[in-house]
Amino acid sequence: MSFLKWVSFVLILHLLNSCMISSSSSLTSNGFSQIPPKFLALAKRADFFDWMVGIRRKIHENPELGYEEVETSKLVRTELEKMGVSYKYPVAVTGVIGYIGTGQAPFVALRADMDALSMQEMVEWEHKSKIPGKMHACGHDAHTTMLLGAARLLKEHQDELQGTVILVFQPAEEGGGGAKKIVEAGVLENVSAIFGLHVTNQLALGQVSSREGPLLAGSGFFEAKISGKGGHAALPQHAIDPILAASNVIVSLQHLVSREADPLDSQVVTVAKFEGGGAFNVIPDSVTIGGTFRAFSTKSFKQLQKRIEQVITRQASVHMCNATVDFLQEVKPFFPPTVNDKGLHQFFKNVSGDMLGIENYVEMQPLMGSEDFSFYQESMPGHFSFVGMQNEAHSPMASPHSPYFEVNEELLPYGASLHASMATRYLLDLKTSSPNKSYEKDEL
Repeated sequence: MSFLKWVSFVLILHLLNSCMISSSSSLTSNGFSQIPPKFLALAKRADFFDWMVGIRRKIHENPELGYEEVETSKLVRTELEKMGVSYKYPVAVTGVIGYIGTGQAPFVALRADMDALSMQEMVEWEHKSKIPGKMHACGHDAHTTMLLGAARLLKEHQDELQGTVILVFQPAEEGGGGAKKIVEAGVLENVSAIFGLHVTNQLALGQVSSREGPLLAGSGFFEAKISGKGGHAALPQHAIDPILAASNVIVSLQHLVSREADPLDSQVVTVAKFEGGGAFNVIPDSVTIGGTFRAFSTKSFKQLQKRIEQVITRQASVHMCNATVDFLQEVKPFFPPTVNDKGLHQFFKNVSGDMLGIENYVEMQPLMGSEDFSFYQESMPGHFSFVGMQNEAHSPMASPHSPYFEVNEELLPYGASLHASMATRYLLDLKTSSPNKSYEKDEL
């Protein structure tokens, strides 16, 4: 960045916050440490905050499942048009890709997911879901709102951007692999780095958390149909009971982790679906079971997949039943592990520390949850983190995927300003760094 552009940037920040930034201030990361707190102050303005709350509540009232986010993407496009932000639509069915900045390299991307979950909201409040059986129970309404907030902040400072910020409003994170379709669409081919945020009730408001390296597990789903021979429950000798076979299958699947996996190599196999029969005195012809499996390494993941199919088919055979196994990859593609780039993680700690104080960064342990953000990380350096929303003065908030899940809307300025700060600082760092400095994807 030239000296004149830097002076211009400082003056604009001075005017917006009505205070002088002295050249003797304690600065880090090439002198840009004042950017994150300034963005946070702007996002906390009453008019800005109320605007974000209104958007989040509109999205929350009208939840849409993966690849069905028609009204949500329409809302996103409407807000981008009001800001004067150009975009592409549709991408990956219902996705929206926005552009702010010079229109030239370097490119940095910010991502938010838009889809809801298939569940009934149990929270009674004025803006409860209006769609029976659908709910934003994982905070994607907040994610979309925070990225729109970041877009507004960035658009207001577009002349200071030293490159282009790509806004990724992604469909179908909840099992649909929307990120994979975004990558396949080719809209991120020249992106140097991508950042994603997720709300969490496990951290206090004003705290953030992440880690370098493995963060979230790779995941897959399976469904199996176990077929026997139906009959009267009083005459089991004339039937072949698929419920008994399925019960033994479920018990045997638990041994894959407890007796076959290295205890130091985290893995999970969970059967969460069991459907069969409709009467108390009738043995059904077939039973359907389904579940998920997780692992941090590709080798362990593939071994689990292989053994799940073997256990189901062979245990069914022991009970004189037949079984077929479907890993549902066409509708629920396998998610790779989410692995944070080492250099981007240090960058995240620098930016979040400048905004919130390094004492509000919490180093997290790897989780067995999964995220399709990992598809981006397979194609470019990426970093995923969590933003706290627990108000310590209130009772503990419900966890994601609970019908009682709520969002503390006070977190919206934090997510919006963190997004905007990471994009702005990343482009500035690239512009002012030496030719040998880069945030290259680590070898893993």
